[in-house]
Amino acid sequence: MSLFISTAHAADAPAAAGGQMEMIIMLAVFGLVFFFMIYRPQAKRVKEHKGLMSSLAKGDEVLTQGGIVGKIVKVSDEKDFLVVSISEGTEVTVQKGAINAVLPKGTMKNL
Repeated sequence: MSLFISTAHAADAPAAAGGQMEMIIMLAVFGLVFFFMIYRPQAKRVKEHKGLMSSLAKGDEVLTQGGIVGKIVKVSDEKDFLVVSISEGTEVTVQKGAINAVLPKGTMKNL
């Protein structure tokens, strides 16, 4: 006989079978919560960002991840790089993935 649990209670098989079903249900619920709260919104953001990357064109005013606002001067499709003009005579080469947003036309004039 054990110090804390008698052997007759520890060998009770029907209680263990019900516990397994509850465990499976809880795992399924956690899986659904994970899918709808974490995976699905992230997949939606990735899809929107890919759409943004494919729609970039010369003349668009963009905001980079570093906070730089500029106008696209040149788009290189094969190498995934852009040349962004920050001001007159100042151009920076950035990756397409570094673009956070496309700004409305005339935003740079208002800054």
